[in-house]
Amino acid sequence: MRKPLFKSLYWKISFVFLMVLLLLGIAFNFLTLFSAEMYFQEGNQRLHREFAKYIAALLQPYAQDSLDQREITRVFHKVREMNPSVEIYLVDTTGRILFASTSLEDLKVDHVAIEPIQKFLQVEGKKFTMGDDPRGVHKEKVFSAVPFLLGSRQMGYVYVILGGEEYDSALQFIQQNYILQLGVRTLLISLVAAALIGLVSIAYLTKQLRNLTKAVSAFGSGNLSQRIPVQTHDEIGNVAQAFNQMADTIQRHMDELAAMDSMRRELIANVSHDLRTPLSSMQGYIETVMMKNGVLSAHERQQYLQTILDSTLKLNKLVQELFELSKLEAKQTLPAIEPFSLTELVQDVTQKFQPQAEKQGVVLKTSFEKDFPLVSADIGMIDRVLQNLIENALNYTRKNGQVMLELVQVNSKIQIKVSDTGCGIPLSELPHIFDRFYRARGPRTRSDGAGLGLAIVKKILELHGEAIHVESRENAGTTFTFHLPLHRREVR
Repeated sequence: MRKPLFKSLYWKISFVFLMVLLLLGIAFNFLTLFSAEMYFQEGNQRLHREFAKYIAALLQPYAQDSLDQREITRVFHKVREMNPSVEIYLVDTTGRILFASTSLEDLKVDHVAIEPIQKFLQVEGKKFTMGDDPRGVHKEKVFSAVPFLLGSRQMGYVYVILGGEEYDSALQFIQQNYILQLGVRTLLISLVAAALIGLVSIAYLTKQLRNLTKAVSAFGSGNLSQRIPVQTHDEIGNVAQAFNQMADTIQRHMDELAAMDSMRRELIANVSHDLRTPLSSMQGYIETVMMKNGVLSAHERQQYLQTILDSTLKLNKLVQELFELSKLEAKQTLPAIEPFSLTELVQDVTQKFQPQAEKQGVVLKTSFEKDFPLVSADIGMIDRVLQNLIENALNYTRKNGQVMLELVQVNSKIQIKVSDTGCGIPLSELPHIFDRFYRARGPRTRSDGAGLGLAIVKKILELHGEAIHVESRENAGTTFTFHLPLHRREVR
């Protein structure tokens, strides 16, 4: 959908640019005309700086004892006939006008400022100086001046305006018919050329902004793969790069959300399956007991009730593990760090599983040094980790196999290894064994759990700031390794 003309950034910038260009052109034209006029007048003053001396020399014979008004007026008229553009005045030392080449009645003032005359004489006319124009109001013009003597004493000055009314008319005619026209044409040509160059430049500079706008619109419309090619390293390029990074982050989060949604669906499916199996078994045996209540022998009844109890225990374990894992992931259960003896905990856990190991024909061994240092961790959580790892190892170890729990001090930590000689884990399945409800496809010899044990182990160790590593070879066994920090007093 097209934007209105002046809502486009390109046209806004272009309009401002053209207005600035127009104002600069007008100012330039005005300054050019003004400078040309000043230069012309300065040249006129330098050219005629001796003109007042010439007139004074013509007047001097008629100012010996007194001023001969008739002859002075005749000289004024004669000079005006030769150069109509000048105006001649005879002023006293205060600036009062005594004689003029025009009628005194045409004058706007009867005095001229004496300071410009003195300045002109001081610099000998070598610097541009403006003086009062008796025929103008608040207007200055270029002039020439020289002291005028009456006999042997100075009575005033010969004051010559070098640009009178005729001069003004001629200058105005020149401005209107040549300089102004030339300036306007030059200005128009310059404006058109600058406008074309400026508009093309603005279009080039805003091109990436337009690309950015299109990309953002496409991204907002659902095209998450939309990216902006970074062609420059200026501010616009930085914005494009930031947008690409933001888009990558959003897409990554969307992928993570999709993966989490897939995991959620899989979790629901797995939980439903694991709950359905024991519940179906319990329901079936309970219905059987109720239907055959009068014909069941005591032995059969005991078998049915035992099956129901086993299914109940399995269901209870699944619910407890789900509840435990959810609290760990939500960090509702945090480790209570305290010092304890890891060797004593290992002995207690192995004694708990010793009957199960003997029943399965598996050797359960431990290996650690005496007087082992204390560790800092949550004893209840670490007990849970060891139980899950040993139970997992026993479930995957065949008869006459071995499960080993080994403790070794490595610098300021204790390394715990739980290894077995079981069936091992295929290499392709190793990255997934800590996922919830994941069960390796290899042969199992014991209880088929819900696949939450290793997920709980990993989450507990993450809350302790530790990681767990696994090494496995098919038909050779598996080893789980993690570390716990020594208690601060034990660190030397």
